[in-house]
Amino acid sequence: MTDSRAPGRPWGHLPRAKRCGGSRLFQGAAVLTVVFGLLAWWLIPGGPPPPRGTITFATGVPTGVYQQYGLLLQQRVERDVPGLTMKLEPSQGSVQNLDMLISGKADFTLAQSDAVAAHLKSGGEGTDELRAVARLYDDYMQLVVPAESPVRRARDLRGLRVGMGEERSGVSLVAGRLLEAAGLERAEDIEAVPAGIDEMPRMLRRGELDAFFWSGGLPTGAVENLAVRDHIRLVPLGDLMPRLHRMEPETRHYRAAVMPGDAYPSVQQGEPVNTIAVANLLVTTEQADPAVTEALTRSLIRSRDDIGRQVHAAQKVDLRTAIYTGPLPLHDGAQRYYRAVKP
Repeated sequence: MTDSRAPGRPWGHLPRAKRCGGSRLFQGAAVLTVVFGLLAWWLIPGGPPPPRGTITFATGVPTGVYQQYGLLLQQRVERDVPGLTMKLEPSQGSVQNLDMLISGKADFTLAQSDAVAAHLKSGGEGTDELRAVARLYDDYMQLVVPAESPVRRARDLRGLRVGMGEERSGVSLVAGRLLEAAGLERAEDIEAVPAGIDEMPRMLRRGELDAFFWSGGLPTGAVENLAVRDHIRLVPLGDLMPRLHRMEPETRHYRAAVMPGDAYPSVQQGEPVNTIAVANLLVTTEQADPAVTEALTRSLIRSRDDIGRQVHAAQKVDLRTAIYTGPLPLHDGAQRYYRAVKP
């Protein structure tokens, strides 16, 4: 075989100095390539720029956990992503939150998984575009009555004035199903009063209500504050679970749960209360920007301890369970984050 640069001269007959010089030149070029690569890595920011713009986040009623959670998450997101502004919009709760999401009035929101399932079952326009960002914490159903009330079970509410939550709230949805499980007709057997957690404790104090339902993380500030001023009691609801199971598929997202004895210490005096729980989801739509969704998911997971110091329910947010968002699939941006941090 001959060298194409020198016809007729065998390669092995090249002068030794030339062959060694070529080797040194090759090694030098390799070193320069590595050096320039390192300089580029140090000097040029990697990855796409952080997202910018404004997103709208639907929360809930004043003094509710959704509102508190949204406010604290807003502060964290705007600190983590300075170019992103998060605007909060109050609402009546889960049902209205999903309506706002589908209509484009909100970009992200919080909703109970049973309310999401009901929206999906309705088959309305846009429901197939709903996506989840994370499973958060469980809401615990709380039936609050004055301490001297004769109500010991949900079926004892017959003929009484009962706060059911705002009309388009998740509370109202669950409370209606609990009444059905207790053998009561909402329209006939009780006087249903549509009011939120910002009003119901005050109405109970004034004697305008005999009882009220609430669905929220533990402890809920409004119930806690009521317990400081008045003697109240929590009515167990766990006995309704077998009947709820027979009402599936609408009730498949409910589970039996126990409120720990220290949820409301002055009320429970160390005694647990059997009740019903349902998971909360952080929800968006398929159209949400994947980069924004990924950034929001990152802030959500990383802020658990900070938010949890003020909203105790947030302590339940966990990277291992956040991906279990049934009945909704995860948004692509959320999946991107979970894959990046997967051990």
